[in-house]
Amino acid sequence: MTDSPRTPRIGLYPGTFDPVTNGHLDVIGRAARLMDKLVIGVAINTGKGPLFSLEERVEMVTAEVAEIAARNGTVVEVRPFEGLLIDFARSIGACMIVRGLRAVTDFDYEFMMAGMNYRMAPDVETVFLMASERHQFIASRLVKEVAALGGDISSFVPKKTLDRTLARIRERRA
Repeated sequence: MTDSPRTPRIGLYPGTFDPVTNGHLDVIGRAARLMDKLVIGVAINTGKGPLFSLEERVEMVTAEVAEIAARNGTVVEVRPFEGLLIDFARSIGACMIVRGLRAVTDFDYEFMMAGMNYRMAPDVETVFLMASERHQFIASRLVKEVAALGGDISSFVPKKTLDRTLARIRERRA
């Protein structure tokens, strides 16, 4: 009897990442340890009125996750997507979707989405990772709001993203 090679575990962590936060990076780092390859799916989602273009968000996430991939020895790829999440998951061969949870309010929405995704693709599991205690309150929407009002966001986003976010806020004010 010969051992057949194990199918690589490919996970998908989707989001708009506008901007990518330390909370996102926490979940990405922890998820990368659980699988052979992690794809960060950057959603187009123009309905949210993004601060950054899709290309800029992909570029920022790529720059921020390079160290995580090197540290964990996991392949981490950043790709834009639009349309149904489950269709994107299938197109990349993902066996699991990773979702970060911050609070009970996140759970209600994520629970419904997991159920819908399971109904459409029962072979793709949804895995929830609780945000680390120090990142549970960080949301991109709040980071943008605090920055727009002149508050200090340096503890909420990584340095490269901080500089770009502050520059974009200044551009919009001018």
